[in-house]
Parts: sequence; structure tokens; C-alpha cells
Amino acid sequence: MRIAHLSDLHLTRGPLAAQPAAGLADALGRLLALEPRPDCVVITGDLADTGHPDEYATLRAILRKCPLPVYLLPGNHDDPAALVARFGDTPYLGNGVSPSYTAEYPEATLVIANSWVQGSPAGCLGPAQLTWIDQALAARPGVPAFVCLHHPPVPVGIPFLDGMILDDAAGLAAVIGKHPHVVRVLAGHVHRDTSALFAGTVVTTAPSTWRQAALRLHDAEPPGYVADPTGFLLHLLDGTRCVTHSVAVSHAAAVRAF
Repeated sequence: MRIAHLSDLHLTRGPLAAQPAAGLADALGRLLALEPRPDCVVITGDLADTGHPDEYATLRAILRKCPLPVYLLPGNHDDPAALVARFGDTPYLGNGVSPSYTAEYPEATLVIANSWVQGSPAGCLGPAQLTWIDQALAARPGVPAFVCLHHPPVPVGIPFLDGMILDDAAGLAAVIGKHPHVVRVLAGHVHRDTSALFAGTVVTTAPSTWRQAALRLHDAEPPGYVADPTGFLLHLLDGTRCVTHSVAVSHAAAVRAF
């Protein structure tokens, strides 16, 4: 199974709306040109820049041209209610009306979680959602699982961003530690490609399809953005073995199919 992992689209309105929209379209074109194509696409939050309904309308218009299954979840820049209003009861939210849901394939289970907290750049899952994740993972113990959320549950070494990761990471670690079939935790928020060990598995954050955060390691000031390549991650699952590739988009001379 092949899972394309995109993140941090930051679709917006107004004079600067064209750039993030084009970034998403270019990333979709790049992944659709892969042979073989991915089986599905997971987008780990910050779909919109302000959570305005018009931004989700733009997202839906772009995704309408993508023939693959796409799974969405909110980030701290999103408005989960507006997301559900635009995508509820569609395959983009697992045919449900919640930003927390599962998608089941013969080869894998995708557990899509909502770490959004109103008014906070940091994330939290909360006891009820941690219990739900535990139950979702227990339902298919023999099938590899991906747990997907916006906020990484581990520090990434950029002090400014490490102040706004998942607040209840220990609770998530306790849940995932009970389920050795979790092959990856997929996250965003960092605007960089990172990976780290976590609770017996690997957490990966995908780069942004729009702009990347600078690698500011020496102090807690905002890192700002740099003209690093946009891109996405491609998770290749073969049985219980998962390999992750970083796929550049904006700096790649590859064929686009979109």
C-alpha cells in the first residue's frame, strides 16, 4: 500500500491566495504522476490559513480534480466546524460528520485524529479521543495502522515550534505503546520533513505544500520561512514493513499529471 502524506496547505483568500492553491495543485500533480500511483492521500492539517468557509471551498474545488481517496484533518489554523460544514458526509471525512474517524483498507487502518484546541497553537487530543484511538487500534490488531494528527507528539529541535506541539503526548504514547501494529504516526505543523522514534514506532512530519520553516535551532524566536523545496512524504507499506520517502515538488523536474 502507498500513502501520500501532505500537510500545511494554508489555503487563503485575497491577493496572495494563488500561491498556496498552486502549491497544493502542483503537489497533487506530482503524486498523480508516480508509477504506481498512491492508494490514498492523507493531509495532516492546516488546510486553511484562517478557517474561513471560502478557504474550504477552494480546497474542495482543487480536490475535486484528484481521482484518489483523500482524508482530511484539522490543524491549529483550521476551524473544525467549518471543515465539517463543507466536507461532512463526504469521503474526505470518512463519510462522517466528525474530524476524528477511521479509514479501513485490507492492508492498513488509518486512524484520523483531531488535535485542534480553540485559541491555541498547541494541540491536545483529550481523554475521550485517546480512548477512541485505543479502541480503533484494538479493533484490527492484526492489521498495520497509521495514526494521523496535526501536532507532532515529540520535540523537533526548533524551540519556537517545540512550544506548540501535542500537550498530551504522554497519553498518546501510552495508547500507542499498547499496539505494536502502529507502523507510523503521521503529523504536520512543522513545515519540515522530520522523523523521530515515539512509543515503539516512528513519527514523521510532512513538509508544507506552500512554504517551509527555517531550521532555527539556537533560540526560541519564530523561525520564519525559507525557499526550501515544497514536497510530501510517500509511505510504502509492504506487509508490516513501512518505508518513507521524501518527494520534492517545487524543485523537481518530474512529470506532472494534474
